[in-house]
Amino acid sequence: MLTNERHDMILNLLVEKQTIKIQDIVDATGASESTIRRDLTELENQHKLERVFGGATLSDRNSLEPSIVDKSTKNLQEKKRLAEFAASFISEGDCIFLDAGSTTFQMIPYLKDKNIVVVTNGLTHIDSLNEYGITTYLTGGLIKSRTAALVGSQTIQALQSYRFDKCFLGVNGFHENYGYTTPDPEEASIKKLASSLAKKTYVVADHTKHEKVSFTKIIDLEEAVLLVDYLPMEALESLKNKTTVKVEKT
Repeated sequence: MLTNERHDMILNLLVEKQTIKIQDIVDATGASESTIRRDLTELENQHKLERVFGGATLSDRNSLEPSIVDKSTKNLQEKKRLAEFAASFISEGDCIFLDAGSTTFQMIPYLKDKNIVVVTNGLTHIDSLNEYGITTYLTGGLIKSRTAALVGSQTIQALQSYRFDKCFLGVNGFHENYGYTTPDPEEASIKKLASSLAKKTYVVADHTKHEKVSFTKIIDLEEAVLLVDYLPMEALESLKNKTTVKVEKT
């Protein structure tokens, strides 16, 4: 088995189990224990996992959702440009789902002159949507303190009443093999449901999310159009073999 194949298998096991033992990996790959230890060290250096005694676990950055304050101040100018690019895919008369998140929040000023209807589970979005006079429906549900996203059974019930022309999602990572992921299973279920209710789904993610894998899968790569600010040519061509990728022109 090639090194990259072993690495993919290790990451896949981590996504499924969150924590794995070295012996589990040895059994799954047929590689020696010393080889697996080298693999884990390399993957840890790439910030894709954390070594623990006798095995590995998903790193904290993959299992803990950053707060909305943390996310809103990070790469702000890049997010604004990407948000403007994403808003250009919205047409007059569209009914859209706007996911809770810092990049989707930045889309709102670019929607002000469009005759559209927005449904969102993002509590932080409401004041801005109201300020720009955009017709908006807010789902009910439990408020997540870190992200100000509405989740849970009430959110699911509310969403099932709608059908969308377009759905815009934020993610914590996108990967050729593991698709789009996010740390929280409840948020992932809302994103997945909203996508299933839309004619077309767009994932809005900057280049720093490339090859990142979080705890919970949302959808496969090919189930959404990927909107991204930049990717190396090799990565871009590889991703285009799986799905439609639109790159912001700076």
